[in-house]
Amino acid sequence: MENFILYEEIGRGSKTVVYKGRRKGTINFVAILCTDKCKRPEITNWVRLTHEITHKNIVTFHEWYETSNHLWLVEERVVNHMAAKIIENVCTTFSAQAQGFITGEIGPVLWYLFKHSTVDSLRITAISALCRITRHSPTAFQNVIEKVGLNSVINSLASAICKVQQYMLTLFTAMLSRGIHLQRLIQEKDFVSTIIRLLDSPSTSIRAKAFLVLLYILIHNHEMLLLSCQARLVMYIERDSRKTTPGKEQQSGNEYLSKCLDLLIRHIVQELPRILGDVLNALANVSGRKHPSTVQAKQLKMCLPLMPIVLHLVTSQVFRPQVVTEEFLFSYGSILSHIKSVDAGETNIDGAVGLMASEEFIKITLSTFEAIIQYPVLLKDCCSTVVDYILPPLVSLVRSQNVEWRLFSLRLLSETTSLLVHQEASVDSDSDLLALIRDVLLPQYEHILTEPDPVPAYALKLLVAMTEHNPTFTRLVEESKLISLIFEVILEHQENILGNTMQSVIALLNNLVACKDSNMKLLYEQGLVRHVCNLFTETVTLCLDADNRNSNETAAALLCSLLDILHGMLTYTSSVVRLALQAQKSGSGGDTQAAEDLLLLSKPLTDLISLLIPLLPNEDPEVFEVSSKCLSILVQLYGGENPESLSPENAENFADLLTVKEDPKEQKLLLRILRRMITSNEKHLESLKNAGGLLQALGRLAPAGGSSADSTVASLAQEILQAAGR
Repeated sequence: MENFILYEEIGRGSKTVVYKGRRKGTINFVAILCTDKCKRPEITNWVRLTHEITHKNIVTFHEWYETSNHLWLVEERVVNHMAAKIIENVCTTFSAQAQGFITGEIGPVLWYLFKHSTVDSLRITAISALCRITRHSPTAFQNVIEKVGLNSVINSLASAICKVQQYMLTLFTAMLSRGIHLQRLIQEKDFVSTIIRLLDSPSTSIRAKAFLVLLYILIHNHEMLLLSCQARLVMYIERDSRKTTPGKEQQSGNEYLSKCLDLLIRHIVQELPRILGDVLNALANVSGRKHPSTVQAKQLKMCLPLMPIVLHLVTSQVFRPQVVTEEFLFSYGSILSHIKSVDAGETNIDGAVGLMASEEFIKITLSTFEAIIQYPVLLKDCCSTVVDYILPPLVSLVRSQNVEWRLFSLRLLSETTSLLVHQEASVDSDSDLLALIRDVLLPQYEHILTEPDPVPAYALKLLVAMTEHNPTFTRLVEESKLISLIFEVILEHQENILGNTMQSVIALLNNLVACKDSNMKLLYEQGLVRHVCNLFTETVTLCLDADNRNSNETAAALLCSLLDILHGMLTYTSSVVRLALQAQKSGSGGDTQAAEDLLLLSKPLTDLISLLIPLLPNEDPEVFEVSSKCLSILVQLYGGENPESLSPENAENFADLLTVKEDPKEQKLLLRILRRMITSNEKHLESLKNAGGLLQALGRLAPAGGSSADSTVASLAQEILQAAGR
């Protein structure tokens, strides 16, 4: 018993005395029973029954001791629990009796019981009573904070059990709603962080009340929204929004959570225009100034760091559809215009907020629009606002001395233009978008395309995006005299054909050649054939190199694009030649000279025949299809011009293909290519006579009596064999 101090006697029986006691070193009062040893059996049974039981209606047993003459039991002193329970029950009602408990000491007394009791049932009763009395008079909890300190209360909230946390959140809600301790609470970062951590609670009620407390904080201090976003508030909102989706069967707790969430979401959505307005006002006040005043610098330091809030909201599926409006895009475009002024050196904010903070602000602002354009539906009804207010400053940033902003703006322009062109099926000559690109952006390309990587790559991606969906932009590229610049980029980067720049160049050439309105004559005259031959040769070499597996995927993608380019060029040439021959035959006097000039310009493409044939056995059916079409057009136009067309290796490829291919259509195409080669060049005929494997393959296709579907195949094979003297 040396650990306890005995006070006055508080009760007596025939062989038992009850004392008020206290454990040394604490202020926890207990009931200490002193009884005669003759009652050992009763005491033993009592201890056995109660030492593991915790219940609000059973006195809690703590420990027992034995001295020479007595047994001593230490139990909970029930008086405090009963008093707290009475306050809790009476203050549940709004009666005159409840008003009688409202004194200056009631709050601290209940808090004292809560903090110093070792029994959860008493702690819960005490905090519940404090919660109920605070409904009548918030000063009760105010007195607690003033006496023990806000940090102590916050620490208790963070470490409490769920039931206590629920009551304490109710206490803080009552305080904030009445404006008591308002300024201190809304400025206390630890308080906000603790509330947000409670959103991890498994209890629906605790999360709902935490959202409600945060709502009161944000109503009075919107700067805390930044801290909340950084502490993952948006993520918690999204998580609980999914759990409370309309249409799901909701329990009462979920319904309450849903209402609290809706209130918080609505407030944050309404708060965003104010934040953007503050940022705009701060920037407008220093626009054109090299040396902002102290007041202006302070305003910038307060407002610019709030920009990450915007990024957090536009990347959220809950907030994004509600905040990205036409008004939002207009404000965003205005901020970009100020950034353009800062980048051009017309406005100086570095001195006010620091270089790192200034660059971070610009980066966050650009990242915001990058997040928006990932969801084209957001811009569907606001295209004119984007073109009028957002694209012009982005175009200006292309001239930035900061390489990061230059690349960022080019990437945004590329993706945005692609969206706008895709949504606007027709772009006429009076289009604001067309005028902006023609008059402001494209004149900069002469300088941009000569810069070091990766600037040209991003600039070319923008051209690819422009020309992919709309022929108007293809004409614009031609009229802007960019073709020669594009070919200079090829010469500059041809040693790295798998690099991003060359991939963009090839994609752009593919778009230009595929467009029906392209000026192909211009492309041919400026060297398209030579460049395509070089690119095709190098790409095929990479694809056929068995040791170059690491880059096979990229090389294969480039090969498909180059095959499409080659097929487009050959189709164009074939069409011009056919029209000239038809005109000549009909006597209408077609321009045969133009056709002859075009054939002459295209003649270097015959060098590709010896590369196209090894591509025919490719596993990709698309490669075979386009390669065989290109080969067919080349031999139709130029016959057996290429001396390596039927080299032993190529003859063997033809033999394998004629053996493997079972589709009569594919067999006929291959046989017609062979027939054209040998009938137009004696050297190829001699090569065929010496190609035993190819002759055997032809012999298997030639026997008479085949089905009607194969009759043309057999006839072609027989004709080739006869030409070879078989």
